[in-house]
Amino acid sequence: MTENDPHKRINTSENVLTVLKMRIAVVILSLLSLGHCVPLDNCETLLKPIPVSHDEMLAKWLYIGGTSDLPGSRSLAHLLTSVWIEARPTSQSNILELIQTQKTYGHCSTLKYNVTFENILTIENPFYLKEVYLPTDECSDCLAIYETVTSGDDTFKSLLLFSKSTTVSPAAVEMVKKQADCLKMPSLLMVNPNEEMCHEDPSPIEGLLALNKYLEAKTGHYVAKVLDSIFDLFIN
Repeated sequence: MTENDPHKRINTSENVLTVLKMRIAVVILSLLSLGHCVPLDNCETLLKPIPVSHDEMLAKWLYIGGTSDLPGSRSLAHLLTSVWIEARPTSQSNILELIQTQKTYGHCSTLKYNVTFENILTIENPFYLKEVYLPTDECSDCLAIYETVTSGDDTFKSLLLFSKSTTVSPAAVEMVKKQADCLKMPSLLMVNPNEEMCHEDPSPIEGLLALNKYLEAKTGHYVAKVLDSIFDLFIN
């Protein structure tokens, strides 16, 4: 066949097409592998609850960051600059008193509420809440909380990272991000560790009643979800 032979040109075109298809297949496989950055077997390890004792819980915990599908939670997180929670003992061995103080858009407020703690943290009324604790291998002073809240027919979940110090290592944060991926939750939103903390208000708000009031305001959930999307779009 000569150089101008049409059969040779067809074969050459077919070879080029084959190479292009192979390259496209490699690119697609690469993209798919990026979309599943946490292998399923790793997820089983990352999401296996760990035990936390009563004495370990009795501490002042500083909020580092987290993610939640509770309507309005992401909007609030963008306005939230600091949070700390202190677990205190009560006269009942299985009941803890939680004091939560936060600064939102420069305004400080304190919530107070009691919880049941028997290896896991629960609230029975006026809504149901359950917390379990996930591994934090990269940070001995950290607490990774996987929390589910059920109000009526609605169930919401949150993944929260707390620490006894103002900062944690990038490796510890990365581990919680992987846990969020395994749980198929939105990306983590972090607070500024250098932000000044609020002092405890001597006249705290009853926290459970305040949260329950919000959970029951279902008509506001749609608006809150829209605000979440707007904040994520323009700030993230």
